[in-house]
Amino acid sequence: MAGTALIAAIYCLAVLLVGALPGFLAGKLVRGEGFGLIGNVLLGIAGSLIGALIFGLLGFDISETFVGWLVSATAGAVVLLTLANALFNREPEAQN
Repeated sequence: MAGTALIAAIYCLAVLLVGALPGFLAGKLVRGEGFGLIGNVLLGIAGSLIGALIFGLLGFDISETFVGWLVSATAGAVVLLTLANALFNREPEAQN
């Protein structure tokens, strides 16, 4: 039992840490900076769901590798940020 709980805890930690990467990348691409650790994680997780949906509807399954998952999650996060900017009439911040 304790081994299963440890594996679940490690898996959750890995999801949070890896989820921060696409959120950070999308933040850099759209607004020139990240959103902080928690914002990046939330954006990365939401982006992975959106990316999987978009790529799945297009007939692509690129999420079987880490690089494919990273591309899918980052693309989904960029779509999410772009839609949020359009809905709230915000211009992406200029990059220096």
